[in-house]
Amino acid sequence: MKQQIVVIGSSNTDLIVKAPRIPKPGETILGGRFIQAAGGKGANQAVAAARAGGQVSLIARIGEDAFGAEALSGFQADGIDTAWIRKDAVHASGIALIVVDGQGQNSIAVAPGANEHLSPEEVIAAAEAIDQASIMVLQLEIPMPSIETATRLAADRGVPVLLNPAPAQALPAALLEQVSILTPNETEVESLTGIPVSDEASARRGAHALRDRGVDTVIITLGPRGVYCLSSSLEGLVTGFSVQAVDTTAAGDTFNGALAVALAEDVDLSEALRFAQAAAALSVTMEGAQPSAPLRKTIERFLADD
Repeated sequence: MKQQIVVIGSSNTDLIVKAPRIPKPGETILGGRFIQAAGGKGANQAVAAARAGGQVSLIARIGEDAFGAEALSGFQADGIDTAWIRKDAVHASGIALIVVDGQGQNSIAVAPGANEHLSPEEVIAAAEAIDQASIMVLQLEIPMPSIETATRLAADRGVPVLLNPAPAQALPAALLEQVSILTPNETEVESLTGIPVSDEASARRGAHALRDRGVDTVIITLGPRGVYCLSSSLEGLVTGFSVQAVDTTAAGDTFNGALAVALAEDVDLSEALRFAQAAAALSVTMEGAQPSAPLRKTIERFLADD
């Protein structure tokens, strides 16, 4: 049965160049292939959750432009509730410029546009969606006051909050205390704790430092090595799946969206992690952010064949 997931976050259009390698500062590389794809961490996670079987509402802000219209049409095609997406007549839709190298690694620069103007008042206006949610999903590509408002509303309603703390930045202590599941990568752990993560031992130190700040469950994503999980029921490295990466863009977003679905369905945490890791593994075998998010039947088939 589908469960209600509310995602609050950014919507961008990704302009992607596939290049032999990522250019150095001041360097121009010729020969790349251009791709345009829907992106933005919030939108990516919403689409990933919807395709993984969740019933999703997205709270976001887009421009009144062609990019915004395309994004809205895509959300509706994926069955996402778009009632809480606001159109901005002043600011353009968000844009991300992405270079992807021959090994599937990427470098990204973002012009946030309308995303920077998603206000606390707009979050409050969507309280109806939060009331109905089994889980709330947040990232850091929208203003911090809106994120803080969202976590307070969720806490007041007993709705678990899954926060993907990306892009990396410092977070208020009061915010972390209201987070149920935190999903940083190595860079974000270091930004939040000052602890560089390079192996399982340092991941463990980082996870404990974050849990000491009030987070119930810490899940550190470690790319192809898997995830390090620290919760009341599970601690340790959970290995992922070995695949040939084509494009790692939005792999973390796909992981978070699929994880939210599994948790909303009250799946055991270890099983939820396996489901989310399978979705992320599948995503890196395809190009683009939202285009790479797999359907639930594809995830289940992948798991069955493993």
